[in-house]
Amino acid sequence: MKNLYYFTKKELFESWRTSRLLILLIIFLIFGLMNPLMAKMTPEIIKMTLNEALAKTFPEPTSLDSWTQFYKNLTQIGLIVLALMFSGTVSNEVSKGTLINLVTKGLRRWSIIVGKIISLIFQWSFCLLVCFLVTWGYTAYYFPDNKSPYLFQAVFPLWLFGLLLLSIVLLSSTIARNNYEGLLLTGGIVILLILLNMFDKVKQYNPVSLASQNLNFLQNASAFKDYAPAMILSSFLFLAVLLLSVFIFNRKKL
Repeated sequence: MKNLYYFTKKELFESWRTSRLLILLIIFLIFGLMNPLMAKMTPEIIKMTLNEALAKTFPEPTSLDSWTQFYKNLTQIGLIVLALMFSGTVSNEVSKGTLINLVTKGLRRWSIIVGKIISLIFQWSFCLLVCFLVTWGYTAYYFPDNKSPYLFQAVFPLWLFGLLLLSIVLLSSTIARNNYEGLLLTGGIVILLILLNMFDKVKQYNPVSLASQNLNFLQNASAFKDYAPAMILSSFLFLAVLLLSVFIFNRKKL
């Protein structure tokens, strides 16, 4: 366990030293600032692009508009940036041979995979928390209404889907020889989940629903319970993918 601690610490330090964590944090911080600001400025933008009479027909922005921007930005851009940043987390080190010395000095191979996923989870959770808190603070300031009552129920499924995505990224990087192969494999798995979500009977079990039904969770507490099967399945898939990554990495030539 001591080796796992030091390797995880090394991974976090490496992310900071290479500015990956800093870049990710800045992007998510920008999202957090932009979400309520875009919702607040939308009426003015409409006035500038359309005539004022037509602009008056649009409803006044609410907190729901701010959180709509939050989930739109994170699911359409944030998760993609996350996958791009960490697509070579294993393949890059294998190709450079940087793991050989660690393994020959006694570091267990499973510790490498577990240390990496802990590092990725910490970075994703920290950046998501920053984005969430900034959006929540400015949204409460600009839109003091009660139209977005279930904030935790809406953001938790997205966080959980992010964990599953990171495990898929880690597995893809363990299998692949380079970043591009890893990204293609990750993209293929995500596209498959999106296609499966087209079937209504599958939605409540499909992990990708956790990143597409957030506004529904935000307004309706019962919807959160309806998608409990998807949350449970995502948790099991996360563990299964992580174990598969360990299994493959144990047999991979360094």
